[in-house]
Amino acid sequence: MKNQKMKKNVTAALLAAMTCIATMIIKIPTPTMGYIHPGDCFVLLSGVILGPSAGALAAGVGSMFSDIFSGYLSWAPATFLIKALTAGTAGMLFHRHKKHGASMRTRCAALVCGGVLGETIMVAGYFIYEAGLASFGSGALSAAALAAGAMSAAAGIPFNILQGITGILLAVLLLPVLVHVPDIREWIQKPESPAL
Repeated sequence: MKNQKMKKNVTAALLAAMTCIATMIIKIPTPTMGYIHPGDCFVLLSGVILGPSAGALAAGVGSMFSDIFSGYLSWAPATFLIKALTAGTAGMLFHRHKKHGASMRTRCAALVCGGVLGETIMVAGYFIYEAGLASFGSGALSAAALAAGAMSAAAGIPFNILQGITGILLAVLLLPVLVHVPDIREWIQKPESPAL
């Protein structure tokens, strides 16, 4: 039991690091001063492999550190919360819809369902945060400032959707490979066990 908990904690740290690295290393700049990255693949896999709670923590920490290390410090708290909710939602739906001994096709379908809802949370979360940040940055929290902030934030929605789709596709490609690892296969099949 203690050995299993240690393995899960090490895997959580590894997934947090992979989330951070995948977010920082491969960046495709967008016209909105943001970037598209494959880090959401590991955000989703964190929720699937570790379960909703531990997966949310690993994804949130890894994503937050990528913002801190990349100079997006003002985004770090929002990123932690948004990515944790993304991973937690994806993991919860995955574990609720997959069945013990299910085929890989069924598991991938459960991952897509959880990923779509999780990434929808990501898109909405960044829209709300960016709209609030833009209106706050204008110096006034008036209706006009909020409307301008919302219009500014809306420009990032298509890029966040593209990032979410990319994350789901990459996670679906990696899941069949990862289930060959005995511990990961066991964690995916069983309900969430304690970690961290």
